[in-house]
Amino acid sequence: MNIVQLIREDLRNARAHDPAARGDVENAIVYSGLHAIWLHRINHALWKRGIKAPARIGAQIARALTGIEIHPGATIGRRFFIDHGMGIVIGETAEIGDGVMLYHGVTLGGQVLTQTKRHPTLGNNVTIGAGAKILGPVVIGDGSAVGANAVVTKDVPADHIATGVPAKARPRKKSEQAKLVDPDSYVDPGNYVI
Repeated sequence: MNIVQLIREDLRNARAHDPAARGDVENAIVYSGLHAIWLHRINHALWKRGIKAPARIGAQIARALTGIEIHPGATIGRRFFIDHGMGIVIGETAEIGDGVMLYHGVTLGGQVLTQTKRHPTLGNNVTIGAGAKILGPVVIGDGSAVGANAVVTKDVPADHIATGVPAKARPRKKSEQAKLVDPDSYVDPGNYVI
């Protein structure tokens, strides 16, 4: 896939994930999530070629411009969409599959300071709600969702929903697999410990 095809796919993906998306030109100019992923692809290519200092500098420039911090070492698949991306943090060893959507304030963070796999792996078609924290080398299975403000420190099986602090997973119902269902609607107030 060449760069033009990839950009077109990203713009189609933005329209598919955001009912407020009105047109490709406007989206290309105003969507900080698109800017962040486009800049990440450049920084990631530098990182993979061993040009690490410029990649890190580029990532910090992208962060300043978009409010989205993506380490250049993070691996991100196609059709990745960030909606209202301010405050997103994606760590160095994070792996993100195809068709993933993140809302604002999401952290894909580590729990240890060693040079190991220390950040989450998100499968394909995963949705992460606003403010959710996915911590450590956990795996979020294909087709799963994480509710708003959940704190996930354990693996979530495929086709499950994780909500709460700490997050508890349960199978997704058919009605919860519809496209554009906001994971914030999965929040179960009885699942929180105060």
